[in-house]
Amino acid sequence: MAKPHRNLVRDYRQDLRLFGSPAARAGLAAMLVTLVMLPMVVQDDFWLSVLVYVGITAVGAIGLNLLTGYCGQISLGHAFFIGAGAYVTGWAGGELGLPLVLWLPMAALAGGLLGAVIGPFALRLRGHYLAIVTLGLVFVGEHLWRNFRGLTGGNSGTSVNAPVSLGPIDFNRVELAGEVYSRNQGYFWLVWALVAIVALLVKNLVRTRPGRALQAVRDRDQAAEVIGVRAGRYKIGAFVVSSAIASVAGALFGSYQQFVSPDEWNLLLSIQYIAIVIVGGLGTVFGSILGAVFVGALPALIDRFGDAIPGVRTSVGGEGFISVFALNQAIFGVLIVLFLVLEPRGLAGIWLRIKAYFKSWPFSY
Repeated sequence: MAKPHRNLVRDYRQDLRLFGSPAARAGLAAMLVTLVMLPMVVQDDFWLSVLVYVGITAVGAIGLNLLTGYCGQISLGHAFFIGAGAYVTGWAGGELGLPLVLWLPMAALAGGLLGAVIGPFALRLRGHYLAIVTLGLVFVGEHLWRNFRGLTGGNSGTSVNAPVSLGPIDFNRVELAGEVYSRNQGYFWLVWALVAIVALLVKNLVRTRPGRALQAVRDRDQAAEVIGVRAGRYKIGAFVVSSAIASVAGALFGSYQQFVSPDEWNLLLSIQYIAIVIVGGLGTVFGSILGAVFVGALPALIDRFGDAIPGVRTSVGGEGFISVFALNQAIFGVLIVLFLVLEPRGLAGIWLRIKAYFKSWPFSY
């Protein structure tokens, strides 16, 4: 009996490789070139600042997508862990003067520990009950941030003067080949390098046995328990990792902004992250980044160009029937509803359909 041609034999090891095809490797090379060259091309401080905030948001969105998209646990308390990471950075990097390689892992460790303490209580519930419990974290956190003045500065906020040097490279003032680059350019490289690292770690995690267990818990937790998956353990593990990643995003936010206050860790921030993972695509790492680019940049763009939008009131006592804050809330709500109804798989689903269409062309229909 003749053997099938080797090109017709599917090698399942290719499915386990992140960049197994020439096109995927070419895409990776293009992304790396873009990461290096974009700050040299886009030198306007406003747009660089938007890209930095988008990168920070992408880190936090990847963490939330791990919990909500891959494990199926709805959390509205993401802002609590982001705020915790920012304040730990202000203490460890500012007051203690620890370097970047110490205060960033300390922020992640603090977030993970908080997640480990809260997770066993919160994850005894599911669905809407879990969302309500995690929503309570935002209000508990707001009380803590306003009253724990030794760490947070209370209502007045606190400065975050954490050093951002990595060996000889100071991201506040990068010097390469005789050229000096601005703080926004340096932070762009730092933040988006961390986006790539976090995305790679989470992508590998969800492809392992624990990652498959998380998805089994998401799809049918009782059936997963029948086949030996300890659902409670994996839910808590996902909560811990998600909280740690959220704290990393908060650490980057605090160090970049250099000042944080309790007003920033509110319910709107948690809703914004929910909108990001829904618009980007639940259960996809690259969807979190797409959602951060699409949704995360909206507040900064509305704040910058609000004067050109009819009816938007950009200052207290100004003309208009809706404030920038209220407009952001409305946009996040509309995006959540539209994508849940019209495109539940988000931008990632749209991209996958486009990719499948051209891959099967001219036989696609």
